[in-house]
Amino acid sequence: MQNINEKALAVTAEVSKAVLGKPEVVLKIMMAILARGHVLIEDIPGVGKTTLAQAFARAMDLTQNRVQFTPDVLPSDIVGFSLYQKETGKFVYHPGAVMCNLFLADEINRTSARTQSALLEVMEESAVTVDGVTRVLPQPFTVFATENPVGSVGTQMLPESQLDRFMVCVVMGYPDAEAEMEILSRQPRRALLDRVQPVMDKNDLLAMQQQVDEVYMSDEIRRYIVELSRATRQDSRLMLGLSPRASLAVAGMARAAAFLSGRNYVAPQDITAIFADAARHRLRLTEQARTGGDTVQNILDDVLHTVPRPRPEKPFHGREGGLRTAAGRAVCRGSSQPHAVCGLFGVTGDAAGQLFGVVCPHTAQRCDGNAAAACPPRAPRRGFCRTGETAQQRAAARAGAACRFAGCGRRKRNGH
Repeated sequence: MQNINEKALAVTAEVSKAVLGKPEVVLKIMMAILARGHVLIEDIPGVGKTTLAQAFARAMDLTQNRVQFTPDVLPSDIVGFSLYQKETGKFVYHPGAVMCNLFLADEINRTSARTQSALLEVMEESAVTVDGVTRVLPQPFTVFATENPVGSVGTQMLPESQLDRFMVCVVMGYPDAEAEMEILSRQPRRALLDRVQPVMDKNDLLAMQQQVDEVYMSDEIRRYIVELSRATRQDSRLMLGLSPRASLAVAGMARAAAFLSGRNYVAPQDITAIFADAARHRLRLTEQARTGGDTVQNILDDVLHTVPRPRPEKPFHGREGGLRTAAGRAVCRGSSQPHAVCGLFGVTGDAAGQLFGVVCPHTAQRCDGNAAAACPPRAPRRGFCRTGETAQQRAAARAGAACRFAGCGRRKRNGH
């Protein structure tokens, strides 16, 4: 597993050459690809959404087609069409844009609902049906869709049926100051994408996907995923909870997180690391919750906090085991490269240094080259505040005292 694992990390390292300052986003998308999922990238124009998709296609040497979604794009442009050939007296199928390994649906929320619906069968079954004939798409197959936030000129909301087919939704956000300085120094912008070199091919990706499918998941972990999904369905602040398809997406992403950590089993922290990214775009607030100031992220935090995690719990999952401070925190550790990374997904060693440079993907803090930068626990321990307490604050929580982190003011009770 380790050699293939390192190839996956090499892909993310190549993509990070074109998309600067976004290591966690790159890693989450790699997980979705390994889990045979589709990716929705949402953010304002100009932050690198399209470049990110193109960089992945180039790093994995995948065939790629791109459609700029506008109101006049037709379903036949996507799935293909049959044309009568006079010489033979037969209808001949002309493939659509989805006949590739990586299909980029750029600004998907600017096209009509009719065209968007053409992707439903494509995303769920990796097949297209034209004139009653079903054709299987090339494997591996992944849809990358980008969209601008709802409310931008000419946009509309994607239907729930389509949103639910995306395994993960990531938000790019602005780059930090140093990353933006480097972007400015590499004009023209195309030069960033030209730096990306293929480090694997589609056969390697298929082998990785097969190994991810074989990552062991215990009944306790499955139960944990089910309880998280059920908690969203029972929350009165949500109009719509997570579907069984969403539970499958969480399981797939967790297996991919374990695979990238060099493990052949899923641990509870794999679930909590990816849960929000796999669930956020599927949930809808009630009007009362929206006017009351609630957000989907706040509700997901509450769900992760209240649903008990399986025991025994491994607070850090890493191929090398990682380092921990006296407070029990996962920390960045050095390597032969300038810096490796913390225990968000347990990536350590040379590949981590190549991938992330000097940035810890969990805290976005930079290591100083020698001292290890502390990284707070990824997820709550039952009985403690979910934020990053110190050892003294944890001890106070064990004793039933109030949590003093950031004015939390809560006391230990029923999972806090």
